[in-house]
Amino acid sequence: VSPASSAEILSDKIRFPSFFRTIPSDFHQTRAMTRLICESGWNWIGVIATDDDNGRFALESFGVQAMANNVCIAFKEMLPAYLSESTFHTKVDHAIEKIVKETRVNVIVVFMRQFHVLKLFKKAIERNVNKIWIASDNWSAAVKISTIPSIRQLGTVVGFGFKSGDISSFQEFLRNLHEKPTANNKFLHEYIMLLSVCAHLEYHDFQTCIANQSQDDLLENDESKPQIWRDDFLNANIEPGFIHSTILAVYAIAHAIKGQCKDRDCKDPSAFTPWELLEELKKVIVIDDGKEVKFDSNGDMSTSYDVLLWKEIDGHMEIITMAEYDAEKGGFIFEDEEKKKDFLALKKVQSTCSQHCWPGQMKKVTESPHTCCYECVYCPENHYSNQTDMDYCYRCNNKTYWAPINSTTCYRKTIYFLAWTDWFAIFLLLLSAFGVVLVLSICVIFTKNLDTPVVKASGGLTVCYIILFSHFLIFLSTVFFIDVPTEFKCKTRQALFGISFTLCISCILIKSLKILLAFSFDPKLQNFLKCMYKPIPTVVTCTGIQIIICTFWLIFRTPFVNQNFSIPRAIILECNEGSIVAFGIMLGYIAALAFICFIFAFKGRKLPENYNEAKFITFGMLIYFIAWIVFIPVYATTFGKYLPAVEIIVVLISNYGILCCTFLPKCYIIIYKQETNTKSAFLKMVYTYSSKSAGSVAVSQVSLDSKSSSLRATITDSCKSENDSVNGNCHFKVPGQSLIKGKVLPKNAARTMVRKRVSSI
Repeated sequence: VSPASSAEILSDKIRFPSFFRTIPSDFHQTRAMTRLICESGWNWIGVIATDDDNGRFALESFGVQAMANNVCIAFKEMLPAYLSESTFHTKVDHAIEKIVKETRVNVIVVFMRQFHVLKLFKKAIERNVNKIWIASDNWSAAVKISTIPSIRQLGTVVGFGFKSGDISSFQEFLRNLHEKPTANNKFLHEYIMLLSVCAHLEYHDFQTCIANQSQDDLLENDESKPQIWRDDFLNANIEPGFIHSTILAVYAIAHAIKGQCKDRDCKDPSAFTPWELLEELKKVIVIDDGKEVKFDSNGDMSTSYDVLLWKEIDGHMEIITMAEYDAEKGGFIFEDEEKKKDFLALKKVQSTCSQHCWPGQMKKVTESPHTCCYECVYCPENHYSNQTDMDYCYRCNNKTYWAPINSTTCYRKTIYFLAWTDWFAIFLLLLSAFGVVLVLSICVIFTKNLDTPVVKASGGLTVCYIILFSHFLIFLSTVFFIDVPTEFKCKTRQALFGISFTLCISCILIKSLKILLAFSFDPKLQNFLKCMYKPIPTVVTCTGIQIIICTFWLIFRTPFVNQNFSIPRAIILECNEGSIVAFGIMLGYIAALAFICFIFAFKGRKLPENYNEAKFITFGMLIYFIAWIVFIPVYATTFGKYLPAVEIIVVLISNYGILCCTFLPKCYIIIYKQETNTKSAFLKMVYTYSSKSAGSVAVSQVSLDSKSSSLRATITDSCKSENDSVNGNCHFKVPGQSLIKGKVLPKNAARTMVRKRVSSI
């Protein structure tokens, strides 16, 4: 049962089945050292150890603990185990040179015996080395080292010693030691001789005197008698932790023997076998300071460590207990705040290979093989670090957060959409509201002038109401493009616009057909237009097709709310149309109807000058085409919260263009040209236009008859084949008139045709 052997290898019960100890293994000591180093913020240290089993095992154990806690060992120096070796002083000098050279290393861990430390420290004092020295249990409480002259120049010594307990009985033994016989006690005999030499000195000088005495001095003073018994010196030079662990070892063996002697006579040396005592030791429980302690499965007694600090008090170096290290919990326990302050004061010393990386930075490994040597670089965009010395930066959630370069936190992205409060949205809403007011005003004007020719010629109040209602819905659809997009808004806005615009174009298409039919003199075209002109079926069919397109779109590829992350620091809420193809088909269908309407209106552009509705319809369709042709590239290249505004603008332009071209000229006539808005004025205008049109047809026919004899021959042949000739003359059919003579046009032909045209209108 050892009170001092702390090598970690001795815990191996396969190799050392009968070994016990009353102290923790070096595993706990090196872990305690590493914990102290980490809590003090050090990561770049040096290690010096003796080149023997204890030193090598301790160094290996410490290396493992250091690596696990990101502590780097800048250098390792091994000193010969025996002072008599010829290379010892050379090794010591080399170790001192290494310490001096490594200016960034301010913490040295020392696993050596006391005599080795004495030699090392004397050299270090000569070179004015000032560091923090972390002492192992071998020398952490060595008074002979703490009393070295100028020891304070070395810096601070922090050590780990075995937990001390109640050793008052041993101290009492020391006080009464002088009463014991000295004949067979070599230690006591030597101490008495030292007393005789140094007894006249004060306490601290007495210690120095004792340490400096040689064997020759002792022999010269062999016959001297001591003047005083200095038990204070003995108490000062003992190591309480070692004494306490020795007492525990003696108690453990005593209890084990006591347990074996309960039922047998122990006066007989062969009363029990060693293995029986071994088994009894495994079950021994010793009371230490009111706590039960026992050997664990590794044969180690689970005691703790005292953290010792060499502190200068009244000009003398004292070894005080700064804290207790709990080996089971792996933490430090402080008796009071003053000792805790001493512990925290160690952090003032820097011992790092590189400067600390602050929050917002991360480590970047350099060419050095040590991970503790690094550069500090800023966290990149969308990354952050919120602690010091972080190996890497955390990545922000790119969907909802962002971070600038050198950031310590992530910031929530700003959500953008075309809000009601946006100045541009307000402007567009005002335009839509003005359009609604304009539609309502036109409704009022047309309702009050219901029986006037202008309103009747526009298709009647019902058609006008349908067209105006569709314009109203188009203006209303712009509202769904503004504010926070929702599923309902995304589905409603395009469908409402598409169906409303289709209804509007369908009604205007019917008006174009009607106008062309009324003023067309081409018989083939008139027959075609008569077949096509079916107002209600045409409007229902054209609008129904668009309804079917929108229904399929909403069912199979419905629009939805989408979060656009293309802008690094923002989230754009927008409506994804679901299917660009469906969106294109809807717009393409409207464009096809508008193109047909444009063709019909273009053919009827030469209408009466005071009532040229087809010309204005043509202008409206041109505005629509220009607006939507410009819209396509702009829409494809625009992104952001103002993307819906682009579509609102083109909707308003096309809607205003068609509305104004269709109704404002009529409103102008109703309000400012009332003299032309009468039945007689209207008939006169149509009569004049028809007379000109019929006259031009007659002139063209006579010109053809006089210029080409072959054409006349052809006409004559055609007349012969006809069954409806009158008086041997050939007749041609003209819209609004049954026959026109081929040879000579009667003088009253044009007048008759005009009367029939007016009648048909």
